[in-house]
Amino acid sequence: MYNLVNIFFYKMLKHDLGKKLKEAREQANMTQKEVAQKLGVAQPVYQRFEKGTFECTYEQLKALCDIFDVSADYLLGRERY
Repeated sequence: MYNLVNIFFYKMLKHDLGKKLKEAREQANMTQKEVAQKLGVAQPVYQRFEKGTFECTYEQLKALCDIFDVSADYLLGRERY
């Protein structure tokens, strides 16, 4: 049971992060391709971040915060900005 709960929350975290990434990208008026280029990954990889099917690294998360000029807390759903 414990493992199922962990898996559920892990998947929710990736899904919620993906939603915030998409919101931040749209607020910045950027395409997935533009973000991917700035991040140094292929567009399909970044697309998976937004879909919540692939997780970004700590370094990528920091870079995304810089690209979108938002805090990690915002991207992780802990605050509004």
